[in-house]
Amino acid sequence: MNKRMDRSRLNVGAYILQPYARGERQIRGIKECGVDFIVCMGNDRDALDLFAKYGVGAVVSGVVPGWWGGDGANAGQMAQRNPLEKYAEAAEQFTDHPAIWGIDVGDEPSALDFPHYGRVAAETERLFPNQFAYLNLYPNYASVAQNTAQQTVNQLGTTTYEEHIRQYCEYVGLDYLCYDFYMYSLTADRNSFLGVNRAYENLRVVADACRATGRSMWIVLQVNSNRPEEWISVDRLRFQANTALAFGAEVITWACYTAGWWHNQVLDDKGEKTEQYDKLKTVNAELHAIGPEYMKYRTVSTHFIGFDGKYEPAGVGAEVKDALNTGVFFGVRMTDGAPLLAGQMAARDGSGKQALYLCSAGDPWGENGTDSAVEFSTNGADVRVITPDGELAPETADGKFRFRLRSGCGALLVAE
Repeated sequence: MNKRMDRSRLNVGAYILQPYARGERQIRGIKECGVDFIVCMGNDRDALDLFAKYGVGAVVSGVVPGWWGGDGANAGQMAQRNPLEKYAEAAEQFTDHPAIWGIDVGDEPSALDFPHYGRVAAETERLFPNQFAYLNLYPNYASVAQNTAQQTVNQLGTTTYEEHIRQYCEYVGLDYLCYDFYMYSLTADRNSFLGVNRAYENLRVVADACRATGRSMWIVLQVNSNRPEEWISVDRLRFQANTALAFGAEVITWACYTAGWWHNQVLDDKGEKTEQYDKLKTVNAELHAIGPEYMKYRTVSTHFIGFDGKYEPAGVGAEVKDALNTGVFFGVRMTDGAPLLAGQMAARDGSGKQALYLCSAGDPWGENGTDSAVEFSTNGADVRVITPDGELAPETADGKFRFRLRSGCGALLVAE
């Protein structure tokens, strides 16, 4: 089938484009911000024409029956409310457009609706051959069932998040797994690592499921805030994106571009840029700069190096290492012992080449701007250090390579 989204590249999306921000100036600004597609876009033909003009894709809502899990009160009722024949009826009324990449089939369903969602996803992709079915899942801080699988007033519909993801993989045949996680919404306490540790745990569970089933990992991150006095900094945007890349994310979507939920979006309620626009543009440019090399590889595991004390990724089920040895890269660590995430990667072309995606993870709140040295050696292989600012020539001494990496930032090591 002809799917319009180029899945061979690292794609960056954003949630919500309200009618007040669908003029040519704003849509050109989407492209200039480094956003490749918009989710929850209405089937607005004039705006879609502008999307096509500027090379922006749309995941369109309202084409097929909508569904949102919400607080879980409607769990298990989707098959009755949205039977498959409604999707066929919707397809008969649909007029295609080259800017429509995907069809939004719902958001954050209970696992009790996964069997029906499997049928819905397959039917949607059959009925709309140029589009993919878009479905986003809950994060791990959604509520779980407290009694039995028959209980419906809960969000996940399972007793654990791991089971929620397992059942998605069992029942829904889409070749990706997308979920949202808003790290800085869980607490405003700069001394707390609650949101960060929960984010690591969620990344681990989803990445493991994607690796086991051959799925692509997609993630929705926050550019706005649930606290009106708070503006998410560019360093926090970087930290969210680069930790996701260390676990193998292939699509990163930001919420929200215009009003959808919460405060301090990228555009205000008049369609004008806020301070978030330039921050997001900066980070998206970094993602697109490193994306071509990054997407030549896929992650096979993710390692926690130098995590201890308050940085301990509690509950994530990961071994913490003082340094990483992969058989190609040796003694990978920060020279000052700061936390480092390392996504171990293998070439997609089957050549056997290995890579590491590194994220300096010592300052999740983006307060200190720490700049530390990464140190490693190889088994004699030539090595490339690729950053969003270009390729670095690392310092060499005593048979070791070293280069500087600022907290929250990422770099790709490639063994030639």
